[in-house]
Formats: sequence, C-alpha cells, structure tokens
Amino acid sequence: MSRIVTLLGSLLTLMLFSTITLAQEYRVQPGDTLRIEVAEDASLNRVVLVAPDGRIALPGTGNVRASGLTTAQIQSALTSRLAASFVSPPNVFVGIEGLAPEREPRTIGIFVVGEGATVGRIEIEPGTNLMQAIAQFGGFTNFAAVKRIQLRRGSDVYTINYNSILDGSSENGAVRMRDGDVIVIPQRKLFE
Repeated sequence: MSRIVTLLGSLLTLMLFSTITLAQEYRVQPGDTLRIEVAEDASLNRVVLVAPDGRIALPGTGNVRASGLTTAQIQSALTSRLAASFVSPPNVFVGIEGLAPEREPRTIGIFVVGEGATVGRIEIEPGTNLMQAIAQFGGFTNFAAVKRIQLRRGSDVYTINYNSILDGSSENGAVRMRDGDVIVIPQRKLFE
C-alpha cells in the first residue's frame, strides 16, 4: 500500500513539474492575459491583457514588451523596471491567467464545379451555410441538375437535393461550409 502511495506521489510531482516547465517555456502572445503580483506592494497586483502590439503596462514600468517572451523573462523585465521605486529589488511573480482565443480566419475557400453561375474558388466567411454559399456564387445555370448536387468534403460525398431544401423537406441548406469543400453541380440529363 505504501508503495502505491509513493508511486502516486511521484506521478503527481512529475505532473506538477512538467506543467511548471511548460508554463516557463511558453512564449506569450498578443491576446494572452497575465497575472502579475508584486509581494512588496499589493496595489500593483493585477491581471493584464497583452496588447496587439505585444506590450503590457504596469504603474511605474511604462510599456514593457511581453510578446515572444517567457513568463520568467517578463518577470525579470518588470523587476528591473520597478527596482528604482523600492529600497531592494521587488519580488515580482508573473503567471499566465488565460491564453489568447483561437482566431478564425477572415475567409475560407470553397470550390464550385460544373453548372454554377460562378465556378472556381469562392471566398466566404467562416460559418456560412450551404444556402448562403449558393447565393454567393450566384446560383445555378439553366442546365444544372439541382436534384443531384454533391458536397464533397475530403473523401466524403453528400448528395444534396436543392428542390427539397426550397420546399422545406430537407435541412441540408443549413450545413456549415468548411474550408476546402467542393460543390459539384452536374449537368441535367435530357428529361430530368
């Protein structure tokens, strides 16, 4: 039993050490939030947002570059800047409060092949659904087989009936488009 407790303690220590190591190696980016604490002056404690230009500001330090630095490097820079205001160098602690949110691309590219009013690569906003994409590429030519449209997503092929979307019997028009999707619009057969 004591051996299991020792093993669990060792695993916990290893996990804690690896988390600390990862945090020390992480390079701060614009949009991250940092928790800054100064042991000698609690009025300087705060959570700051790394600005788009990569800088942070703290009273008594002016603007300090943070982007591209580790928390240890930021801590050292803040300590240096604050040292003139204290009798002895202050104890500054910097931690990561939150990471910058993932940014969606401004546009994604889909491809239209066949009997679309516009064919080729079409740039659309992320979150655009199939019906909005059809409107954006201008709909179909007079020769389009709108009951046999294909949405190709990687190796998956989905058959779409545009008329069913229009009459409300299919919800396929609400499918959100993804970067690289291909819409294949075949040509109508003679009596289709």
